Amino acid sequence: MSLGILGTKLGMTQVFDETGKAVPVTVIQAGPCTVTQIKSPDTDGYTAVQLGFGVVKPKNLTKPELGHLAKTGAPPLRHLREYRLAAPAHLTLGQAVTVTNFTPGQIVDVRGTNIGRGFSGYQKRHNFGRGPMSHGSKNHRQPGSTGAGTTPGRVYPGKRMAGQLGNKQVTVRKLTVVKVYPDRNVILIKGTVPGKPGALVSITPANLVGRKQG
Repeated sequence: MSLGILGTKLGMTQVFDETGKAVPVTVIQAGPCTVTQIKSPDTDGYTAVQLGFGVVKPKNLTKPELGHLAKTGAPPLRHLREYRLAAPAHLTLGQAVTVTNFTPGQIVDVRGTNIGRGFSGYQKRHNFGRGPMSHGSKNHRQPGSTGAGTTPGRVYPGKRMAGQLGNKQVTVRKLTVVKVYPDRNVILIKGTVPGKPGALVSITPANLVGRKQG
């Protein structure tokens, strides 16, 4: 994993490219993030960098969290996220990470929590087809058979059924950075990203090794 950046989703809009074509983009307030911890194989068994984002009042954090941030002189930060790096020698504790690390045209992955839809049925959750709507049918939006009545007469784990839809960690891969506004800490990414406006998202450079680009 490459060093990314944390931000909040502001919403969606559109911009126009050089040919006049409308391009749908997601507006993200990204950073600035603070390097709150640098992990090494000697102390932690692996190499990683921890970033903090979202300044809050001290009363909103626990004493262990405040003590952890005080070691680097960082302000109270709501969100902490770790990124694996092969060699974080170019980073120092307390260093600010901004959107200047990203450039227009770059391919990135965006991870966030998608919108929760609550308890949903088979058609909405799994795109099942419905049953007949007439001639006395009682199987309009039911799942059909969930398992044979023979031994073992049970529903196997993983069976697609009604239940919680959304509110899960989702990664949308290979999105394109359209524009970067360093003075406003704003980045525009083509397409949609998970979550509602105000949701926390993590942007990382895409690992295109072994993948088909495009």
